[in-house]
Amino acid sequence: MVRGGKEVRGGKEVGEGKEVREGKETGGTVDPEKVTLTTVPLGNSGLHVAPLSLGTVKLGRDQHVKYPDPVTIPDDRAARRLLNHAHELGINLLDTAPAYGHSEERLGGLLKSVAGDWQICTKVGEEFNDGQSSHNFSPEHCHYSIERSLRRLQIDVLDIVLIHSDGNDLEILDRYGTLEALLDLKRAGKIRAVGISHKTIAGAERALEKGVDVIMATLNRAEKDERPLIEQAARKGCGVLIKKALVSGHGDPADLSWVAAQTGVHSIVVGTTNTSHLTANAARVAS
Repeated sequence: MVRGGKEVRGGKEVGEGKEVREGKETGGTVDPEKVTLTTVPLGNSGLHVAPLSLGTVKLGRDQHVKYPDPVTIPDDRAARRLLNHAHELGINLLDTAPAYGHSEERLGGLLKSVAGDWQICTKVGEEFNDGQSSHNFSPEHCHYSIERSLRRLQIDVLDIVLIHSDGNDLEILDRYGTLEALLDLKRAGKIRAVGISHKTIAGAERALEKGVDVIMATLNRAEKDERPLIEQAARKGCGVLIKKALVSGHGDPADLSWVAAQTGVHSIVVGTTNTSHLTANAARVAS
């Protein structure tokens, strides 16, 4: 994990002989008072992030998700408890998207009543309506999507906006004008950092050539192909967020320590609605 010369402290290692899985816990607890995450620069974006970020798909979408267990969307009381707990751990970045159902709207209301100076990462390009995903990467839709996200989240500026790729990374970056639209909105002061949640190494490399501020890369014990790309991005001053570190809940949380230790990684985005699992994840990336 990129440390930026700052110390990151963690509580006692979770699962010393015990294992914690998303949705399943086989023993062991972590004292949240002994877990402290500190922030590092997110490349040259001007933002600072903790080594663990909170994914919020489970706050707004329970259909057509790839988790091993069914998703139960928490009520507002439970969601506030989760966000307050994340703040106590030192987490400061929330990852959302229009494709995450009602996640943006819920965050807009919830963040008015919870502690923390939060940074928000959202996306453009993918929609989820009536149980179906669709994609629109046109500049016109990009502008519409950003204005809608600002209204839903009840904020004036989005910290990070990523292109939510459907897999056709090069076509999106070279033909659709999506990134150029985001850069226009950045110049207009509505976005602080722009980038892509890519599906291909070639797409991420093209995004780096075009000077994006942030990429969201895939990295876990089973999928290591992007390690050189992540190192390259960090050398260029590009922020690196990691998705699928736990293989959408199918991986071993112990692997978070391995992902966090890889050169170039700034923050790992993991979604959970369980405060115990959140504490365990924080302990692993902080150790």
